[in-house]
Amino acid sequence: MTKAAGKTSRATKSREVILDILFEVLERDGFVHGSLRMALEKYQYLEKPDRALITRVAEGTVENLLAIDEVLNCCSSIHTAKMKPVVRTVLRMSVYQILWMDRVPDSAVCNEAVKLVQGRRLGGLGGFVNGVLRGVARRKDEFLFEDWSLRYSMPRWILEMWEEQYPKETVEGMLRAFLEDAPTAVRCNLSLASMEEVRESLEGQQVKAEPSPLSPQVLLLEGYDCLERLEAFRRGWILVQDAASALVADAADPKPGSTVLDVCGAPGGKGLHMADRLKGTGQVVVRDLTEGKIRLVEENIARARLGNIKAEVWDAREFDGRWQEKADIVVADLPCSGLGVIGKKPDIKYHASKERIESLVLLQRQILTAAARYVKPGGTLVYSTCTVSRQENEGQREWFLENFPFSPEDIKGRMGTAVKEESMKDGYVQLLPGRYPCDGFFIAVFRKERE
Repeated sequence: MTKAAGKTSRATKSREVILDILFEVLERDGFVHGSLRMALEKYQYLEKPDRALITRVAEGTVENLLAIDEVLNCCSSIHTAKMKPVVRTVLRMSVYQILWMDRVPDSAVCNEAVKLVQGRRLGGLGGFVNGVLRGVARRKDEFLFEDWSLRYSMPRWILEMWEEQYPKETVEGMLRAFLEDAPTAVRCNLSLASMEEVRESLEGQQVKAEPSPLSPQVLLLEGYDCLERLEAFRRGWILVQDAASALVADAADPKPGSTVLDVCGAPGGKGLHMADRLKGTGQVVVRDLTEGKIRLVEENIARARLGNIKAEVWDAREFDGRWQEKADIVVADLPCSGLGVIGKKPDIKYHASKERIESLVLLQRQILTAAARYVKPGGTLVYSTCTVSRQENEGQREWFLENFPFSPEDIKGRMGTAVKEESMKDGYVQLLPGRYPCDGFFIAVFRKERE
């Protein structure tokens, strides 16, 4: 095989993997985060540039899907909704490369797209694919969208909801942040290694590791290929956890010997952080709904090698009388719309709906009703979500205070100096992408009244 032929083979293979990922996500309602992870595990033999290409095109196509479909509908005689699913997927991933990836020649994108449809026994449509993509390439300077829904590929109903809740500049800051490349945030397990030891290990493997401005225990990683191959990860020194999520334990402020119950805790990041902060004292119990989720927690516990934490299956909606007023701290990081993590999981914005949010609000209230009964008098309940929906956040806080014997806990000073919001004196904070370098995240802390 010639060198040129080898390059073509590598390029085609990478795009075949991308096609499979995107077909699963866009045509079968899969999730890009999970589909991408499984594909990269399956094709570990691919070289780092190929794996990087797969990641960027898969994520980028999903992130910009509304704009991509608008472009296709401008350049194709057949509407995207009426295209064959494989052709539609090939065109979508190819438009992303033409419009968002300057290093990939347009002609190469067109040629590889034709090869892909031919490889899926749709060779008769190769001319159609080639013609549409060459039309996109000729007209690409025209596609400068003023409409935010298209510019940022955000469903219009989400934009309208946010514009009712936040100033316009805040909304655009979030939209921009969601489309920016972000480093991987990891929290360091200080029970096993110091920050200096963790950074030395990472830098020894040529990984750039910078401290997060939001949390002294969180590092921002860039330049690695596979997280599982990092020595610090294998040793349990680091766990993937966004800085906003890591602030939950800081807001809870556990004391030595505390008993902590995390009612919806998979994959265990917040519970492990609590256990780390307790320095071998107390007890942390992490619960979740299924055996599969609890296995993930147990894997992380085993890797972190912390003896004061365990995991168990429990439906958080069901009250467990064994825990009545037994917990010093209850963590209720509850199922939510996830609109704060669109930057990491872009398909969330296409699966969300107003009806889904309304059903989640009811679920959250059901779980909070049970969780409130586990807190000792004088103890703490922490409610958190990874969303930026006021219905699920500030609205739930107000509902909880109206219906349960709790009062807001002042959390000023618990999160260092980087997070400064007036609401913290009233026991809550809404972290917004664009304003802070983290996911969109809500934290509210309540103190149970003494009898």
